[in-house]
Amino acid sequence: MGFRKLIIVLAGAAWCATAFAAQETVDIPGDSVTLHSTLYKPEGDGPFPAVVALHDCSGLTHRPADEARIYTEWANLLVAKGFIVLFPDSFGSRGLGSQCRETERKVHARQERVTDANAARRWLQTQSFVKGDHISLLGWSNGGSAALWTVRPTAKPKDGGTDFRSAVAFYPSCRRLRETAWSARVPTLILTGSSDELTPVCQQMVAGAHGRTARAEIVVYPGALHEFDRANTPVRPRGGGAGVAHGANGSARNDAFKRVSEWLAR
Repeated sequence: MGFRKLIIVLAGAAWCATAFAAQETVDIPGDSVTLHSTLYKPEGDGPFPAVVALHDCSGLTHRPADEARIYTEWANLLVAKGFIVLFPDSFGSRGLGSQCRETERKVHARQERVTDANAARRWLQTQSFVKGDHISLLGWSNGGSAALWTVRPTAKPKDGGTDFRSAVAFYPSCRRLRETAWSARVPTLILTGSSDELTPVCQQMVAGAHGRTARAEIVVYPGALHEFDRANTPVRPRGGGAGVAHGANGSARNDAFKRVSEWLAR
């Protein structure tokens, strides 16, 4: 039986840095594109549970190093917990840079990024070091929206492979998803901040899915903004005065590191 759970938290335990995980570049056959991807892998032969991780609208590679650091931090954390982590580059693989300021985006969260997520899942399921029945989905902002589009019941893949086990979406945009009467076919966790102007629509979306969705939870961190999990990011409006204000929130960040690894381990 599906249900909704709304949690308001004031974060607790601190997160301790882990050693850097080994990484390599792999090419994955996608839908009319080769997805250049970054793979993080624990030591040993496995098989390990895995996570397909979806970057935000800035992309994976064509961005300042300090902005991309959050992905390395998440990969290090999850690898230390025994997960494979795979980041497909949806934009760079298509010769594109950041799509944040593009009014007519060439890659959409509800279309191309869904196919990219499934291509990454299928590739992982062919690898001997991966537990093919324990592959989850994780995304940030635009990637978080893509994760939510990917796990809708109507988007269930027909490729014969085992489906995603669960999903986590950081501070997604939920407006279009709410308009489509979103629900999820796998357990899905949304993490967002009470001061993120995108949050109310996501709360409405999850509330509207009550009774017709797999386990869906939304965690709202008091006072947190968009991109709250990025370390040492000053609070500022996105785009120098336009868009969604964003900035780090230490307590929310620490809680998210703990909560996500527990969610994905189920």
